[in-house]
Amino acid sequence: MAIRYWLGVVQQDHVLRGVAAGIAQVNHGAKAPLERMSAADGFVYYSPKTTFPDGEPLKQFTAIGRIADDDIYQTTQGPSMRGPAGDFKPWRRRVDWEHEAEATPIRPLLPVLDFTRDKPDWGYQLRRGLIEITRHDFELIRRQMRRPSPDDPHAKPLARRATMSR
Repeated sequence: MAIRYWLGVVQQDHVLRGVAAGIAQVNHGAKAPLERMSAADGFVYYSPKTTFPDGEPLKQFTAIGRIADDDIYQTTQGPSMRGPAGDFKPWRRRVDWEHEAEATPIRPLLPVLDFTRDKPDWGYQLRRGLIEITRHDFELIRRQMRRPSPDDPHAKPLARRATMSR
């Protein structure tokens, strides 16, 4: 099966918790979007805000990795926004995160990413919470999120890097 690439949309504080736990969760814990993924697929998180619902605007790619295996599992996690403790049972996938990745802003990449180029309303598609992206976009985002090599004085990042707090 061919490797596919995914972009999940989640606020930064939840991304950081997911990276620390080695998992990905999208669309408020929905199972169906996770079922579209396979082991070795690329996965990147985009965070429009720092927290939900009233966080500061962020608009950065905040984590990147690969789906670790083909398992999808459900967990019980505290209260949901709509119910009592133990009521929230999100579905998750394990991810091998690139822990050295640094958050990077989307704005400088808008003209070169396939999913944003020539699309003034590019953000509308992100409302779905998970979209498939091209390998080109995944690799470009990945290069931006990697720290420049200290022994390469000619390395020039496409965008100003932002350090991701851990």
